[in-house]
Amino acid sequence: MRQLLQTRLAWALGLALMLCASAAPSRAQSKRMNDAARHSSAAAQVFNQIMGVREQGIPRELLDKAEAIAVFPGVVKAAFIIGGHGGQGVISRRVKGGWSAPAFFNLGGGSFGAQIGAQKTDYVLLIMNEDGLKGLLEDKFELGGEVSVAAGPVGRTAAATTNATLDAGILSYSRSKGAFIGAALKGGAISPDNDLNEAVYGAKASDVLESGADLNDAPAVVRIFPMTLSRYSRK
Repeated sequence: MRQLLQTRLAWALGLALMLCASAAPSRAQSKRMNDAARHSSAAAQVFNQIMGVREQGIPRELLDKAEAIAVFPGVVKAAFIIGGHGGQGVISRRVKGGWSAPAFFNLGGGSFGAQIGAQKTDYVLLIMNEDGLKGLLEDKFELGGEVSVAAGPVGRTAAATTNATLDAGILSYSRSKGAFIGAALKGGAISPDNDLNEAVYGAKASDVLESGADLNDAPAVVRIFPMTLSRYSRK
């Protein structure tokens, strides 16, 4: 009897351990999917808010020319002599009839100089040509390196009158929250969050963007960002 009881206890313990082992990856996957949904939703919200200011939004003419759009919400920039910034965001590239499934990226960098303060900034980057898009497929893309970056014009007629910026590979827009004294964003680098991309798509960010992953193949929880882009530019 005792031996039978011990056998049953051992079996129950083994089953419990198996269930715990199988539940751990499931919980991790669920967390990663929640992270992806949060990034996509936050990026969509920022883009909607920026475009909602009619006279100060991104010109539709530029949106229609962009090869890809990146949004990094709430990038934290803090400094005391040595500065740094970091945040996460999403990038979708233009595909026929709309925008691709979003790939997940990190934005980071640092600066040195007489500065003190902290702020959160929302960044929107329009990738205007193939060179800019090619840079995103690399493991680390230095902003302002081989691809030029210019402050993007705003307003309905700005695109027609700002010829200098139209040659830039990337047009940048920002919205700050809080106070910061010192140099503007310099030396920033965009790098893929491949842990998150692998969890969502089973593929790296470069594969998602290079193939222009079909939105219908993406999990429903991350579709809000490209669907938002399509509200303002679809061709």
